[in-house]
Amino acid sequence: MSRTLVAAVRLAMPLIGAVLLTGGQNAKAAAWEPTKPVEFVIPAGTGGGADQMARLIQGIVAKHNLMKQSLIPVNKSGGAGAEGFLAVKEAKGDPHKIIITLSSLFTTPLATGVPFNWKDMTPVSMMALDQFVLWVNAEAPYKTAKEYIEAVKKAGPNKMKMGGTGAKQEDQILTVSLEKATGTKFTYLPFKGGGDVAVQLVGKHIDSTVNNPIEAVAQWRAGTLRPLCVFDDTRMPYKNKVTDKMSWNDIPTCQESGVPTDYVMLRGIFMPSGVTPEQVSFYVGLLKKVRDTPEWKKFMEDGAFNQTALSGKEYAAWVEKNEKLHRELMKEAGFLAKP
Repeated sequence: MSRTLVAAVRLAMPLIGAVLLTGGQNAKAAAWEPTKPVEFVIPAGTGGGADQMARLIQGIVAKHNLMKQSLIPVNKSGGAGAEGFLAVKEAKGDPHKIIITLSSLFTTPLATGVPFNWKDMTPVSMMALDQFVLWVNAEAPYKTAKEYIEAVKKAGPNKMKMGGTGAKQEDQILTVSLEKATGTKFTYLPFKGGGDVAVQLVGKHIDSTVNNPIEAVAQWRAGTLRPLCVFDDTRMPYKNKVTDKMSWNDIPTCQESGVPTDYVMLRGIFMPSGVTPEQVSFYVGLLKKVRDTPEWKKFMEDGAFNQTALSGKEYAAWVEKNEKLHRELMKEAGFLAKP
């Protein structure tokens, strides 16, 4: 090698090193990951749908070593979830805090006037949508949703009892929407949780419920409850038999049954506001890995979830659209907090 070429190589080495170092630094910056345990806020009590999903995610992350730091579920259910939402609002810029959300993301601030809006947080990923099914006691004479609605009309206003979880929340909002779509009027009876609602229907203390699939599947399998329709625009895709005769897919949509009402509930993940795109990207990737596991897929089928998954602008647009929908539904029902 000539002296001139050797000198040129020597001169170039610092520049090459600088380029390599800069490239490594950029790669490191793009690959942000948590540096301490991550608090996973659950704005609901233990045992409910949000709690079950959050703890499943935590278990999957730990089992498959998807994150170096631990994920720590913390229930903050006070004020119909307001405690949890406000905790994340106050954690602006903190990438070590995430929250699982349900439709109380909209209903709680609208019904209570608590100073919170979903825009106080950063959308990360929609994990799924939870279904609602119209259930009656298996000994009731109604075989279709249309037959049941006709019976409700014939009985007269407030004669038939609809059971649900909580007041001015998803179950009652869906009940009001059903009333407006069909010209009926139920007496709505709120209970503490979906399991209690199912027990009340088995005992014939109420006439119907709009429970989530996972909240009534045990009673359906036992032959004590009957599903009439699902409040979604398509049938549930799960074709494995739940009872000896029916799968989730065999349940018609309410639209098919002549009951023009749709309603699904959000199961999504947010972060505080003020976090960086790299930090959001880490959690988007983490949750995609969670959804790819067999444990997640089994959970989705067991609970008959709508497996719509969104992130980025599509997720934010869905949330914005559904906030407006809930505002309209709650205004019509008289559920909005007074100024």
